[in-house]
Amino acid sequence: MELKAQTREILGKKVRALRAVGSMPAELFGHGIKNKHLSVSQKEFSKIYKAAGEHELVNVVVEGESPIPTLVTNAQRDAISGQFLSADFYAVKMDEKITVNIPISFIGEAPAEKKGLPIIKVLSEIEVETLPGNMPHEFVVDISSLDDLGKSIHVKDIKIPKGVELLLAPDSVIATVGEKTAEEEVAPAPAEEAEVAAEAPKEEAAE
Repeated sequence: MELKAQTREILGKKVRALRAVGSMPAELFGHGIKNKHLSVSQKEFSKIYKAAGEHELVNVVVEGESPIPTLVTNAQRDAISGQFLSADFYAVKMDEKITVNIPISFIGEAPAEKKGLPIIKVLSEIEVETLPGNMPHEFVVDISSLDDLGKSIHVKDIKIPKGVELLLAPDSVIATVGEKTAEEEVAPAPAEEAEVAAEAPKEEAAE
């Protein structure tokens, strides 16, 4: 993925002028490089962020320079409109390992849910260490093996790409089958509710 950027001289509160024309301020930084003040298209950044998030490489292309591989960090949104206001880009070196959180994508249907048992998703992402070029887009977890109370899926059960090191204990639970809540267990059956409703008019008539 590639994102075009321009060198920015507008700083401080004056950056509001950028947003008025569809751009937003950004910062480029990283080990061994000089920090750069940039501006990028809000529309283009929104597309990139939707696809890459903060765990996939984005090549930032500053006019007149070679593409710089980066990770998006600290993306700020407007609380009301949801529009992006600013973002930082952390420049990475392709031959140096980095630490990043990779999201988990759940697929399949858990048979336990048909028994009224809830599926508790304990983790939504997993921290890994890897070279930037080896970063997986996501970890796919199939919950169709969760068929009864006490069944769980652990970190050690998922497929790990070559060159990726997990920074989480192998026995860490990703998803598990929980117990029915007390409220669910004592809920009246539909037939019982119907009987109560049928008795109410009789009592009123007797009065």
